[in-house]
Amino acid sequence: MIDNAGEMAAFVRVVESKGFSAAAPALGLTPSAVSKLVTRLETRLGVRLLQRTTRALHLTQEGEAFYAAARRIVGEIAALETEIAGQIGTPQGLLRITTSLAFATHQLAPVLSEFMARHPLVQIELLPTDRVIDLVEDGVDVAIRIGRLADTSFMARKIGEDRRLICAAPSYLARHGTPRRPEDLARHTCIMLRERSYLNRWPFKVDGRLVEIEVAGRVAVSEGEMQLQLALAGVGIVRLTRLTLAQAVREGALVPLLGEHAADEPVPIHAVYPHRRHLAPKVSAFVGFLIEKFTPPPWEI
Repeated sequence: MIDNAGEMAAFVRVVESKGFSAAAPALGLTPSAVSKLVTRLETRLGVRLLQRTTRALHLTQEGEAFYAAARRIVGEIAALETEIAGQIGTPQGLLRITTSLAFATHQLAPVLSEFMARHPLVQIELLPTDRVIDLVEDGVDVAIRIGRLADTSFMARKIGEDRRLICAAPSYLARHGTPRRPEDLARHTCIMLRERSYLNRWPFKVDGRLVEIEVAGRVAVSEGEMQLQLALAGVGIVRLTRLTLAQAVREGALVPLLGEHAADEPVPIHAVYPHRRHLAPKVSAFVGFLIEKFTPPPWEI
């Protein structure tokens, strides 16, 4: 079945070839089939586009106007098809990425320049947020999500996993001492999260049992990056993801605590993107890059 664009393309080819027989080979059709296409187009439009004689075809007044517009449209379609075909395997265009503020700051930002150097035709728009946004509604190409996935309607590739770690700055420990057992935290200042209060219940293994301790402190903030900065300043003890803390621990700016009592389960990290039959090269290239850079996770301490 030929669509409207196909009928238009057949009409343009007939006019340029000056006949049905001459146009037929380029269209891969018989002359009678080409004639039927043009007749169907005329019937749909309700006007005659061509005056047919035994010797030649002539455009009517309506046909001349239609041909001028149709030639431009058919040319634009052909140019678009050529452009898209030429993009196969070549990552290019705007790539919109969303992830948590912590992952964007501590893991993604340091390696983005390498991805951009490899793919100079790709432009990046990075949307760091701890809010789960709608990929389709917000026009996002790839989301890097930490935790178990609730929505299974998207494609997802695991790029690593993470655990939380309890740390404090050497300056804090020098003033207040080092907790040796989880119950010692009751005598310490812990930096809490204000909005996700469940993260203020810290899990531990004590004498073979899993226990949760509700920590307390004089400071509560709304997001993890501020927790990190306060911990670095010696304000208190913090529990954050290793991907956030790894560099500070390696540099000695933070000291891991209570590791022998750790009970955190690993949390998966996925690259998530809308399901498409033909995945854009920029998306497949970026997902492959994430797997390359973060498998195994560089934040393991």
